[in-house]
Amino acid sequence: MNIDEAIWSRRAVREYDGRAVEEAVIRTLVDAAVQAPSAMNRQGWAFSVVTDKGLLADISARSKAHLLATPGFTHSEHDLHAMLADPTFDIFYQAPVLVLISSSGDVPWVIEDSALAAENLMLAARAAGLGSCWIGLAQAWIETPEGKSTLRLSAEFRPVAPIILGYPKAWPAPVPRKSPTIQWIGNRTLDKAPISV
Repeated sequence: MNIDEAIWSRRAVREYDGRAVEEAVIRTLVDAAVQAPSAMNRQGWAFSVVTDKGLLADISARSKAHLLATPGFTHSEHDLHAMLADPTFDIFYQAPVLVLISSSGDVPWVIEDSALAAENLMLAARAAGLGSCWIGLAQAWIETPEGKSTLRLSAEFRPVAPIILGYPKAWPAPVPRKSPTIQWIGNRTLDKAPISV
């Protein structure tokens, strides 16, 4: 699959068929992730790979409880409270793999570096026939001392991108994209009107 196909067909996948993902495939995806650019070439990322179903279920339950106990946690577009309170809801959607990308040190741009690595990982996953999804609901608990300890992260690492991987039951349909707002600056002679949003 070429890069254009991977970019245009990558989707957030939330239904998996249960097949395990081979370790060699996961290593290939991590190898793709570390090809991402990083500020001053620090490459300050680390990868935690969880494939144990019991541990994934435990992290899901703790993440849900943490969010439900967080004062002021709301979401304007979805009824997340009911979803999180449902004991059968798995925030990882029964995916067989969680790859957590973390950043090392309190220096500028390490978060951005990890996010760039995450996009590489997700595009490489798509090219390999795997689905992926960044699970924002896991981040708050994983950032706690208990969460970091569970995932064996030392104190200097900050969890950034919890990404699930697996073989999708089906590929989600394309999602319409809004036209981008573009402001041309320089010697361009076309459309010099200011941006209006």
